[in-house]
Amino acid sequence: MNDTRSIDIREFINARPFSGFQWLVFAICITIVLLDGFDTASIGFIAPSLLGEWHLDKPALAPVLSAALFGLACGAIVSGPLSDRLGRRTMLLGSVTIFGLACLASAYAGSLEQLTTLRFITGIGLGAAMPNAVTMMTEYCPESRRALITNTMFCGFPVGAAFGGFLAAWMIPQFGWRSVLVLGGVVPLLLVLIMLVKLPESVRYMAVRGKPAEKIRAALRRISPDADAAESFTTGEAAAANNTSGAQVVVSRTHLVGSIMLWLAYFMGLVIFYGVINWMPVLLKEAGLSPQSATLTSALFPLGGVGAILSGVLMDRFNGKKIVAACYALTALSIYLVGQAVGNAGLLMLIVFVAGVLMNTAQSSLPALAAAFYPTAGRGTGVAWMLGIGRFGGIAGSMLVAALTAEHYDFSGIFSVLAIGGIVSAAALVVKQLAHPHTGVEQAGKAQPIAH
Repeated sequence: MNDTRSIDIREFINARPFSGFQWLVFAICITIVLLDGFDTASIGFIAPSLLGEWHLDKPALAPVLSAALFGLACGAIVSGPLSDRLGRRTMLLGSVTIFGLACLASAYAGSLEQLTTLRFITGIGLGAAMPNAVTMMTEYCPESRRALITNTMFCGFPVGAAFGGFLAAWMIPQFGWRSVLVLGGVVPLLLVLIMLVKLPESVRYMAVRGKPAEKIRAALRRISPDADAAESFTTGEAAAANNTSGAQVVVSRTHLVGSIMLWLAYFMGLVIFYGVINWMPVLLKEAGLSPQSATLTSALFPLGGVGAILSGVLMDRFNGKKIVAACYALTALSIYLVGQAVGNAGLLMLIVFVAGVLMNTAQSSLPALAAAFYPTAGRGTGVAWMLGIGRFGGIAGSMLVAALTAEHYDFSGIFSVLAIGGIVSAAALVVKQLAHPHTGVEQAGKAQPIAH
């Protein structure tokens, strides 16, 4: 360590091995993402039981199935500016508490209307938790491992959803559908107790907001005792005024083009993802596959999320925007080929799996790109707004396929249209690369707000 009494937090974290404390932060954040996946998917697991117990028709489930998606979007968009103003830890504690309590209350819902309202509130908490977990982890992570750690963390979402499916398959026959929601509520509330004791505020956020040196030193000491000698701390970023809001950073002249391109890429990626996830089983049955084959083939698509770990390794070594853009371009090609392979069951399953690997890899890699693009003063807003705006892409994807089926598009035609989303996402990242050859963090001090 240098003899100076001032520590550059960025250099301090980059120069030291990944500590046990940083692994603790990772464990807490990936648990939040796992719970996000579990709670988001839980309504699908209990839907058949709702039909029987409440004597509902399938169309009546539409509001309760979509309520959490709207809540996710609202929670992410609102939480971003609050995160940059109030702190990552405060927002994580609040958001996990909200979705834990709302999910637990959902277990005692007496009507579809009550359940729909509680699912919307659950979605708000979930939508706020995910981007703040990404931001917290990013700000305790060395830059050389940022993409790998962030992408690995994001793999928790499909794992949580899949694990929830296995648990639900065992729990519902034994204890009823409400038990799934009780579990989905109790575990987050227990995690809040751990977070209260073990999780400090983001050290970079504290430095940017001018928090007392004692608090910053205490957090950094958990990474290395070398922090004890420091009397002041900087973030290694060009100084941003403390009264500059996260929203102003995101829409500044320095960041605006990149922000719009990230929003567009994530939005179009979720158009593909939810269009495929929600409609592929139905479309494959209509194309002539048996119900069992249609379900099995469709289940291969979300399994590809583990590709994000390899992508994270490559992004830490090479230009991340180019790698993710290539994944989106190949996603477009593979989604198109899915539509052409419906007559060959073996080939269709292979292409669906490959498409899922490419799609999930690209989509799971975007939060790492966003976290690296924004400076500390706007990182919470930047990541959250990308995730929040993107959620509307999921809603749009389901509506798009419904509209295409109403217009009598065949299987190949529908997947040809969905493939366009991959081309748009790839093009958006190419534009971002041309507009921002360097990350926004390097240019943070030059940001000139164009909105107040």
